[in-house]
Amino acid sequence: MTTGLFALLLLQAAGAPLDEGVLVVRVDTLEVARESFRISHGRLSRGEAGWTLATTIRYDRARPVIVLAPILEVNGDTLPATLQYDVADPRQPSRILGELGRGRFTVRLVARATERAREFATGRRTVVLDDSVFALYVFAAWQAASEPAAPCGATRSKSATSAQRPRRSITTRPACDTSRWKANRAPCTCGWMTRVG
Repeated sequence: MTTGLFALLLLQAAGAPLDEGVLVVRVDTLEVARESFRISHGRLSRGEAGWTLATTIRYDRARPVIVLAPILEVNGDTLPATLQYDVADPRQPSRILGELGRGRFTVRLVARATERAREFATGRRTVVLDDSVFALYVFAAWQAASEPAAPCGATRSKSATSAQRPRRSITTRPACDTSRWKANRAPCTCGWMTRVG
């Protein structure tokens, strides 16, 4: 009995998976990419408790084949803590590293002949996104679902950082078309969406 509990404790400390799966990216009916992901809860590399998302997406329909492999750690406050993002592109392989600091998230891009760094201000609700890696959007969904929806037409803002294209241009708008939505014969409420880029 004690051995079984000890083994269970070790699995939980190592970060037992909460969810894992495969996402298939299609253009019409043609498969262009496949993404495998795993979300686990446990101790992060900095020693605090949080979640780790490890995902690998392979775009192999066109040549050259490109593989994107981010590992994102999110702390207990759902802020991105660390990021390691490997881009396996035969033309320009690179690694993107990110780390949470006091009031900022620092992103460093390391490639063959270049190295760049940029800092982004963080707020209460900050997420790291990439339009080519879809599992990263799970943290944006967690934050969007953690507060009540705004009345239709109202907007709220969220801070987002794009991992591959480090720039900050934020647009906020309602996330639904108010002319078609009714829920239980009541006026609609809708969420909000923020787009970076």
